[in-house]
Order: sequence, then C-alpha cells, then structure tokens
Amino acid sequence: MPPHATSTSTSRRHSGDAHPPRPREAPARRGAARRAKRVADVGAALVCLVLLLPLLLVTALAIRLDSGGPVLFRQQRAGLDGLEFSMLKFRSMRADRHELPEGPHDGAGPLFKLHADPRVTRVGRVIRRYSIDELPQLVNVLRGEMSLVGPRPALPCEVAVYDDRARERLLVLPGLTGPWQVGGRSDLDWDSSLALDLGYVHQWTATTDPVLVLKTVGAVLRPVGAY
Repeated sequence: MPPHATSTSTSRRHSGDAHPPRPREAPARRGAARRAKRVADVGAALVCLVLLLPLLLVTALAIRLDSGGPVLFRQQRAGLDGLEFSMLKFRSMRADRHELPEGPHDGAGPLFKLHADPRVTRVGRVIRRYSIDELPQLVNVLRGEMSLVGPRPALPCEVAVYDDRARERLLVLPGLTGPWQVGGRSDLDWDSSLALDLGYVHQWTATTDPVLVLKTVGAVLRPVGAY
C-alpha cells in the first residue's frame, strides 16, 4: 500500500482495482513538476476563493431560497490512483433526489448524464450551465484532493468498469477544469473524452495548465455540452 494511503480515513478508500499498470510515469507526477503544480494550485485556489466570494454567497442564498435544504452536496469520487474522496459541489438537485435514476441515460461510455434530468432545480440549471456548481471544489484543491486542472473526477461506479487504458486517467489528480471541460464536455463521445484526458496525463508540460485555464473562460462563456 502506498505511504499516502496508510493514514487515510475509512471514507477515503480505493475504488476497485486502484493500481493500474503504469507503462510510464505521468509527467505531472515527477518531483519538481509535482511541487510546482501544487504551489500553483494552492495560490490560484486562494485567489479565486477571495475574488469569487460575492458570487459564492449569492449562489448559496439562491439555492436556499429556491429549494431549501443544504447548500453544498458531497459526493464520493475517485481521485489520484483511485483513492476516493468527498467532492464538494453547490447543490443543483432536489435535496431528496440525488440517487442515480435507473434505466437508459445520455452519457457516453461509463459516464452517467441526462440531458433533461428531473432532479435538477431551477437554480441548479443556471449554475450547471455556467459551471458555478463546481466552484466549491476549490476547497478540494486546497486539501490536495484535486488539482485546478486535470481529468474530471470520476464516480466510483464509472471506475469499476474502466479497462486498463481508461485507468490511466487516475495517474494524476483530477481537476476542477481540464481537457474534457474545454473540449465539449457531455457532447463528447467516450473515446474522444478519454483521448483528451490521456493526452493530458501523458503529454503534460509546464504550459498545459495555463492554456487550459484560459480556454476554460471561453468554455464558461459559451457553455457547450453543459447540462
């Protein structure tokens, strides 16, 4: 068991076979790169939390007035090497309807998505469209559970059906934004989505994250594939 996993609580456990074969080390995991990326993550997350505080407060108030219940939603996701963590989001669904509905859905491959999800509230539709619901994950970034940029954090049930190639997504920290978010999001098919993520995992350089952050601004203003 890796050293970082020995002190984790029972709520942070490995999802399925969390140790995929590693044909080569992901560039973002190498010593100097990993440290530089972590410093950038902490600095950017702190700045964003301060600058976005008014938006965060207004969103929290709108959620409470629209549907009552808790403002935040916590969901188990698979992070680095498949280690599960509690991901934070602004609640966009009815407080009593967060379980995944059974039957067919609109997601690609193992991804679960519904174009017209009956669980989503009025405020939820707005904050999802502009990715405001993801902003509490800045706290996950500060905790070291996520990075500002990386592949989307997958559900454990999605990871359970990954093949060896898909498991390479878990070689780096999941991101608040990343190639999936700027490449078309839920409009992408599974193969295209996976290719984007693995391109990030294996071809990361020092300029990759700043470029994707800039592209994220355009993706938020033109929310294609956000639902």
